[in-house]
Order: sequence, then C-alpha cells, then structure tokens
Amino acid sequence: MAKVRKEKSILGQINDLSHKLVFMLVIPIIISLLLMLFYAAKYHSAIDRMERVATLKTMVTEEIPGSAWNIVSGQQSFAESRIYASIGKVNETIDSFTEQTAEENRLSLVVARRTMQTLENYVDRIRDNIENGVPVVENEAVIEEVRGVATLVDSMLNDYIAAEINTTARMSLSLRIWVLVTAVVEALIVVVALLVRNRSVKVTAASVQLPIERLEAAAARIAEGSLDAKIEDTDVTELRNLTLQVNTMADRLKEMMKRSSRDARNLRKAELRTLQAQINPHFLYNTLDAIVWKAEAGEKDEVIQLTSALSDFFRISLSSGADWIPISQEKKHIEGYLKIQQTRYRDIMNYEIDIPDEIGEFYILKLLLQPLVENALYHGVKIKRGGGSIFVSGKLQDGYLLFSVRDTGLGMNPEQLQALRERMKQGQPTVSEGSGGFGLVNVNMRIRLYYNQSDDLTIESGSEGTTVSFAVPARTGEEIAEDESVSG
Repeated sequence: MAKVRKEKSILGQINDLSHKLVFMLVIPIIISLLLMLFYAAKYHSAIDRMERVATLKTMVTEEIPGSAWNIVSGQQSFAESRIYASIGKVNETIDSFTEQTAEENRLSLVVARRTMQTLENYVDRIRDNIENGVPVVENEAVIEEVRGVATLVDSMLNDYIAAEINTTARMSLSLRIWVLVTAVVEALIVVVALLVRNRSVKVTAASVQLPIERLEAAAARIAEGSLDAKIEDTDVTELRNLTLQVNTMADRLKEMMKRSSRDARNLRKAELRTLQAQINPHFLYNTLDAIVWKAEAGEKDEVIQLTSALSDFFRISLSSGADWIPISQEKKHIEGYLKIQQTRYRDIMNYEIDIPDEIGEFYILKLLLQPLVENALYHGVKIKRGGGSIFVSGKLQDGYLLFSVRDTGLGMNPEQLQALRERMKQGQPTVSEGSGGFGLVNVNMRIRLYYNQSDDLTIESGSEGTTVSFAVPARTGEEIAEDESVSG
C-alpha cells in the first residue's frame, strides 16, 4: 500500500510539475504570439497604406494634370473633368493617412497636403483665366506649374513610402528583440526542466523552442533586408499561422518594392518621352517659310531638297513610336536637319558628318545626336561672330559606339561649363531654352535610363568651340527586340 501511495505521490508530483511546466511554456508562447500578431497586423496596415499611396500617386501625376490639360485644350469643362473632385479625394486620403500615421512619419504627408493646396490654387487660376478670356498660352504655362507641383506631391508621397518602409524595418528589429527575449526565457525554462524531469520533458521543450528560434532567425534576416528569407514549416499549431503571415509579409514587401521601382522607372520613361515629343514649332514655321521663298524664286531643286529633308526629319522623329532606330536613320535625321538649317544659315554655318556605313545597321536610342547638333548650332555657331562649323563623327570600338559633336562656335567659360555639369549630375529633365530640343541634360538622362549606365556626356569647351561625346553599347535589332520582350 505504501508503494502504491508512493507511486501516486510521484505521479502527482510529475503531474504537478508537468502542469507548471506547461503553464510556464504556454504563457511566454502566448505573449510572443500576441506580439508577433500585433506586429504582423502593423505590417499589414503599413503595406495597405503604401499600396493606397501608390494608387494615389497615379491620380496626382496623371489624372489631375491630364484633366487640367483637357480643360485648357477645350476637350472638357470643369464639371465634366471632375478635377476638383479628384483633388478633394487626394486631400481626403492624405488627411486620413495623416491621422493614421505615427508622428515621425507625418511630415511628408503634411507637406504633400500643403503642396496639394498650391496645386488647387493653380487650378483655380486656370478657371479664372478661362472665365476672364485669358489667352490659352497663359493657361499652358499654368499647366506646366500644375505638372511641376504634381511632381512635388509625388516626391512627398515617395518620401512617405520610404518612411513607412523604415518604420516597418524598425518594427522588425523590435520583433526580433521580443522573439530573442522569449527564446531566452524558453531556454531557461528548458534548463530548469532538464534538472527536474526526464528526457521526455527535454523533447517537449525543444519542440516548442526550435520553431521560435527559426522564427527569430528569419525575422533577423528580414530586418537586415533579406526579403528572400523563409521560415520553415512547424508542427506547432500556435506558430504555424504566424510563420505563414511573416512569410507572406516578406513576399508582399518584396513584390511591392519591385513594383514601386518598376512604376518609378516607367514614369520616368513617360516623362522623358513627353519631353521628346516637344518639337519647336518655330523650326517648322521657318522651314516652311524657306520653302515658300525658294518656290517664289523658282528654285525648284532647292524646294525639292528642303521638302524631302523636312519629310525625312519628321518621319524619323516619329519612327512609328519606336524608341530604337538604326544608326543609318539617325544619320539621315541629322543630315536632314543640317540641310534645312544650312538654308537659313548658309553664310555662317558649315557641317561635316563622318559616320561610316559599316555601323549603320546597329541600333541606337532615337534622337541622341540631333539635340547635340541643335545645341552646337544655337549655342555655339549662331552666336559667334562670323559663324563656324559643326562636325559629327561616329565609330565602333571594342563593342561600343563612340559619337561626338564638335563645333567651332562660341564656347563656354569654366563657370558655365561647371554649371552645365552640375545640372547633368542632378539629372533634372528640361527643355533647353531657345534650342527647340531636349538639351544636353535630357540627352544625358535618356542615355542613363535606357542604357542603364552611369557615364555622363563628356563635354569639353573653350575659346575654340565645344565638343560633346558619349559612348553606348553596340546593339543589333535582334538584341533590342529580345530585351524589350523580356522587360515587357
């Protein structure tokens, strides 16, 4: 009987100890689970806000400026465009985000909200101009301000997304600390259990400790920026859902970052294509005037040459919407441009083109050389007393196409040259004043973007003129088509 009581006593102690161990194990697990679920919910909330901001960016940079343009161009009225409704929706969303966002990440939203007020003021100015019968050209200038302000708002929203990402990274660090603390507590419990219990207690403790350590390690890798980190599946039911949520969170963060980068790149391309489409009407007017003068003078051959050159110029400029054309076409494009301009500046301008036919089948990004030639004419030869010459050359060397545009016109002083190089480093696309083209800054931006290279245009200038040169990889039409099919 005593033996039986002893056995029961031992069993009772084991049961009591087991209950205590279970209690000690469950409490930290529940706490860590709640904390992890809390952080997972905050991650989900942050991701949801960032996704909504990405949608908001499209409305700010495309819909509102597009509606403003439709109003100015007469395609829509204010009521039809619902531009104020769009602005109100953006403001309402920003205000909502401001209330939901922590204090440290709220500044970008506050600035964006104030900037939206500036945008609305410009829209008000367009409305007032239309009501007062102001010429369309003034509203077109306001449209540019609207686009500029929209870009600022977009920049603020990008800053907000970056701040939210940093916040989630800090939350990951906090989660890592809590998981580490929980793991330490669990380890201490296992040590105590090892002193008082048999092997089965160690196995039970390890079965709980191991998934937590895996979760900690995976959370640490995610906090360090490795979004490819995955947590292995676990047999612990309480941690299985959390593991799935953390894995899902990492996948969604990775996809969102890729999508944000892709959207920003496509937006940049669209902006540059818009700049590319801005052809100076004065060039067309002057060319048509020259054709009329030649026709009135009975110079039939000159009329034919000018008309053919103008036709080639615009046909290649458009190129059916293609971004890449053979070098032979680019050469023909600048030949047509220079022929037209020589009609106007025959007494002050000469030119020479040295691009061998052997490289004519390679493809190049459209309209890289013509803006450089145009810059050489308007900012070099034309403003120099007595005029000058323009020399365009190209060659193939070590798998790269090397091009240069040199003029003997009025060069730049060191201060002007340094200012131009600074503008190119900043990478702000702009239409060169008075040049009728993109300008050197925009050509430099297009080379960086489309060729994915960091080398800038090389510019040398002095009293004897200016030389602008660049190098790009030699690519065939098949390579271009293959790259576009992959990126598309």
